[in-house]
Amino acid sequence: MRVIRFEQFGEPADVLKVCESEEPVARAGEVLVRMLASPVNPSDLLNIRGGYSTRPALPAVPGFEGVGIVEASGGGLGGSILKGKRVVVLNRQTGNWADKVALSSQFVIPVSGKLTIDQAATFFVNPATAYVLVKQVLKIPAGEWLIQTAAASAVGRMIIRLGQLEGFKTLNVVRRQEQAAELKALGAQHVIVFNAAHDDERILIDQIRKLTGKQTLRYAIDPVGGKTASALVKVLGERSRLIVFGSLDDAPLNFFSRDLIRTGASIEGFWLARHMESLSLPAKIRLVSKLTGLIRQGVLSTEISARYPLDQIVEAVGEAERQGTSGKVLLTMPAADGSTRHD
Repeated sequence: MRVIRFEQFGEPADVLKVCESEEPVARAGEVLVRMLASPVNPSDLLNIRGGYSTRPALPAVPGFEGVGIVEASGGGLGGSILKGKRVVVLNRQTGNWADKVALSSQFVIPVSGKLTIDQAATFFVNPATAYVLVKQVLKIPAGEWLIQTAAASAVGRMIIRLGQLEGFKTLNVVRRQEQAAELKALGAQHVIVFNAAHDDERILIDQIRKLTGKQTLRYAIDPVGGKTASALVKVLGERSRLIVFGSLDDAPLNFFSRDLIRTGASIEGFWLARHMESLSLPAKIRLVSKLTGLIRQGVLSTEISARYPLDQIVEAVGEAERQGTSGKVLLTMPAADGSTRHD
């Protein structure tokens, strides 16, 4: 079978190779999944560069997320129940950029046949992050402000649509003017353009205060870090919360402790994989059901910009990192009949 592998950390286009490999065998407690599709997420690219929160042992196969069909079980009740089912594959150790993958049955979740392969392949990382942050972690009431950075990302767009559905207001920070236009077309009323590479932090602070006025800013989420997240700390209101869930900027946060002491604000880290492991099986089932409904409604749906077979991995990662790409890039694997389907 084919597998995408890297033997050293570095730029994805330089270190990723298409390799032939023996088919894995599911051990006790594991299932063998024939993959159908897997997205190229920012976390995948960060992992390949060696900048993710945990580093894989090399050589490694990328791919945290995807969809496939359970072909075999290594034994156990969970595996036997899953055999033959289409499942979302949440591979915490990575490994989904392959024709087949063997992993613990606890990391595969049956997914509704009413979802397309595209929707199932991108079911969790972005939709679950958006929903869990807004509804389960922050529990934002209607009428309140939520400020988010990297708002033109897939998660950011989903949160804008969630705000429209749930009645909270989003203040959206993007890096480029064209992204601001895209979000306004989506229905975002409040968009700020701020590029940490050349804009002073004060510009972002002043624009936020101009838009919110005297209203208390209690909720903020940030996948960027660096100067962008540091500016958010300085505008947080009384007993507010900032959730950080990414590090697109390698620079550390920079603020005085009194910025938190003065308001009683807090900064918390969020990692979806850890959150999912903390949920009971009934809670996971309820979450999957809710996400499925919101995806089908279009609230948490993911736009797909391009699809590539595994053999074109260099082109796929290049497209995923191209400035201006608004949708997800998918890696596709042949179905059992040799076709590549997306419905």
